[in-house]
Amino acid sequence: MRLSFSTLDVFTDRRFGGNPLAVVHGAGGLTDAQMQAIAREFNLSETVFVLPAENPAHSARIRIFTPVKELPFAGHPTVGTAALLAENKFGQGREADALIVLEESIGTLRVGVRLKKDHAPFAEFDAPKVPVEAGALPPVDVLAAGLGLIPSEIGFENHRPVCFAAGNAFAFVPIASREAIARARINGSHWAAAFSQQGLVGAYLYTRQCEHTLSSFHVRMFAPDAGVPEDPATGSAAVCFAGVIARFDRLPDGTHRRTIEQGFEMQRPSFVSLVLTIEGQKLDSVRIGGHSVRVSEGTIEV
Repeated sequence: MRLSFSTLDVFTDRRFGGNPLAVVHGAGGLTDAQMQAIAREFNLSETVFVLPAENPAHSARIRIFTPVKELPFAGHPTVGTAALLAENKFGQGREADALIVLEESIGTLRVGVRLKKDHAPFAEFDAPKVPVEAGALPPVDVLAAGLGLIPSEIGFENHRPVCFAAGNAFAFVPIASREAIARARINGSHWAAAFSQQGLVGAYLYTRQCEHTLSSFHVRMFAPDAGVPEDPATGSAAVCFAGVIARFDRLPDGTHRRTIEQGFEMQRPSFVSLVLTIEGQKLDSVRIGGHSVRVSEGTIEV
């Protein structure tokens, strides 16, 4: 069986930045084992398999795999796949506003895509779930050891480590400085004691000290248990991060926009657009978006 594929860089408007993504087209005839093997072959943080939609009014059904397991939802595969399908429908270089409806394991997502001539496509969608707190983390000294840091480098202002989930669960660890977050690493056996918990995808480190003045947070995300030592841009974690922002920054009712920068330590700068809506002093909805660019196309033998 020969299938076509595309690769993209997502959450960037320039090639060789952002988070790489592989999209395999016409994957309806593949078994679960074949999908996992192909994802392992691409060895990217996620690979998407495009299948016929169960509802003919929808654009496609997609399944998302890391090199080691399937995910019910992920942000950069959703953004990148929607942009790719919109370009395939309307043509590269065309100007159009498209609605791409994707069936994912977590539910059906409606993704708005803006195509502009001489610009990278921009796709955004409402998160299928509002993030909620999801359990407790070990003490700060254990977390610090897992990241190769000292306890005093964990936390800033009123921010403290917490877990949030919106389909996928992440540990969120505030870091006091840009210098400390640059030194953070997966620290051998100490990592397991700190972060290898049931259902936890990875650790999302963040600080307010940013590379770019328009960015709100500088982040890193480690997920070795999911086969991703470090991720250059993590949409599903950014969705959960909205819960962290709402809790600790105590935003007033209204719509709030934040830009998250990630991937700089990997030489793959990424920018994730995050929109939070607060109603009645509670997080009501989360919208996530970003640009993506095509990098390559080809075929794979299965």
